[in-house]
Amino acid sequence: MGEGSVLFTLAPYQVLTYGTLLGTQVFHTFVNSSAAFKTLERPQFAVLQRALFPVYFGLQTAAPVVLALTYPGNNLVPSSLAGVFHESNRWGVLIPLGTICATGLLNLAYLLPETNKITALRRDQEKKDGKASYDKPPHSKEMTALNKRFGKIHGISSMANLITLIATVLYGINLSSRLE
Repeated sequence: MGEGSVLFTLAPYQVLTYGTLLGTQVFHTFVNSSAAFKTLERPQFAVLQRALFPVYFGLQTAAPVVLALTYPGNNLVPSSLAGVFHESNRWGVLIPLGTICATGLLNLAYLLPETNKITALRRDQEKKDGKASYDKPPHSKEMTALNKRFGKIHGISSMANLITLIATVLYGINLSSRLE
């Protein structure tokens, strides 16, 4: 591996970062979460998700920054941030990477902490009511309101995750169009 090695270019770091991002999203969204939900009791599932989500959303927030920094240019477009911000890359590169970063950050900085707050309130209410939040109705007015808030925040988080996955795939399609 001499001076002209591919290791001294942006390409391998771009591909490895993209593969890690897409693979993590697909695995967590379609395999890991589903299997854990079906296998674990609800309290253990919640503990697992609380441990995984900061890492998952952190990856969704940081990976697009790495992808922008390692963006491989060509004869017409510069590498790195200059290439990402190049006018010809606005829709295929800048918008998808910005979307991935923004939705990951929304989940990490707002929706996850809000979900955790509501979950803690539901646990407290479960003690008062003597009934789990996920048990069949009827529920107390307080638990019904908390369940509604949780459902709303969880739905927004799920939608943000889906948008992130779609933006990641769109970026990958653009990136693959550059392969010869």
